[in-house]
Amino acid sequence: MQLDQAHIDEFQSNGFVAIPGFYNPDDVSAVQSGIYAIIGAVMARHGIADTRPDFAPGNFDVGYMDMIRSNRQWGGEVYDLVKEIPAFNRLIAHLDHEKVMRQLRPGAVPGLTAGGSGIRIDNPNEDRFRAMWHQEYPAQLKSPDGLVFWSPLVEITADLGPVMFCPGSQREGQLAVCHADLENSGRTGAYALKLAAEEELLARYDKAAPLSRPGDLVVLDFLVLHASGYNRSDRPRWSMQFRYYNLANAIGQSHGWKGSFASGVDFRTVHPELFVEAGHG
Repeated sequence: MQLDQAHIDEFQSNGFVAIPGFYNPDDVSAVQSGIYAIIGAVMARHGIADTRPDFAPGNFDVGYMDMIRSNRQWGGEVYDLVKEIPAFNRLIAHLDHEKVMRQLRPGAVPGLTAGGSGIRIDNPNEDRFRAMWHQEYPAQLKSPDGLVFWSPLVEITADLGPVMFCPGSQREGQLAVCHADLENSGRTGAYALKLAAEEELLARYDKAAPLSRPGDLVVLDFLVLHASGYNRSDRPRWSMQFRYYNLANAIGQSHGWKGSFASGVDFRTVHPELFVEAGHG
């Protein structure tokens, strides 16, 4: 797929761009079907009678909420397994991802972050697990010149909590982080970090929260400020993420394209200059 100039201009201005109908519907349906099968397998493992209707793209997660109401840990089993769906893994290295990156980053040498792709399940009212305002780079490292390819598996409505963006904030460059405050205790890895001087920083920007449907794609810069929305619906917000980075970026080259927390590397050891004690940002 080739982006038109309007898409490119919007990305360069805002740090993100929404592209309707990017993926083949059959490819998305295959991922949804895989999730349906995994939910059934976890139900069977725990002796839950499977009375679900037959699979359809609109009901692929039927039974999931009832299951986690019985035992929240069973949802963790589903979360781990959905990353292993063959149809999802075929999308990770989708050729059009590489084409889009080459258009948005002329001269880039695309790389695919190991462990940087997954399917998020944002359950209703589980705010502890939502992503706070952040840049992608501290969580991924590799290179600050990277792109996230984000695509929903359910229709995103306002009550499902669409991803929020600060348009133009990628021009801030790499921002300092600090420990998350006490109200977010229990978070680990990248989730235990928050932006230094967050309120002052966010006050400088308008917020955007584009709605989207299965098959749509949102491409975002590793440095644009964004956060998970608040899911106040009665259904999980299911979404796919794929992360690419530019091997030609000098900062990535300087630290050997290290991965971050998912690779066992603490961002703060690679960029100590970007970590401050809370209250000193």
